[in-house]
Amino acid sequence: MWTPWIKEEYIMALRTIITKGDPVLSKKAHLVTNFDEKLAILLDDMVETLRDSGGVGLAAPQIGILRRVVVVINDEDQVIELVNPEIIATEGEQVGFEGCLSVPGRWGKVARPMKARVKAQNRQGEWFEVEDEGLTARCFCHELDHLDGHLFTELTDKLYTSEELEELMEQEGQA
Repeated sequence: MWTPWIKEEYIMALRTIITKGDPVLSKKAHLVTNFDEKLAILLDDMVETLRDSGGVGLAAPQIGILRRVVVVINDEDQVIELVNPEIIATEGEQVGFEGCLSVPGRWGKVARPMKARVKAQNRQGEWFEVEDEGLTARCFCHELDHLDGHLFTELTDKLYTSEELEELMEQEGQA
């Protein structure tokens, strides 16, 4: 039955996460200049894709879009949308295992800053700054690397399978 008072609304969509070997992952993303409905749809789709994947960060190149757009889920389960982001300050160092949605089932030990401050635009084009530490700081750095065509695999000496990582974590827990 047709009902004229029901508006057709956009339904968010899961995007396909591309994996290592796809040439788009090694390309530099372009600045976003249009803050429009198309960007809003991209951000919404990225958030849905990220939540569905179980990850904590996703960059637009990971879904085949060469734009400087990142979404991160922080320790409080809040989504941080970053458009045209840049790291403006870092502090300290943390070394830990890192994985990537575009390198499924592989992990590597990577050094990252303990704290990171990022300047970015929101979906309306307004500038803001956000600072965080620990996993969220690691995530900021990891995702912004994607915008310049870099993967965490370039920063680690060895890649581990999920099974090897589990063994290492068990050994460290017993030590």
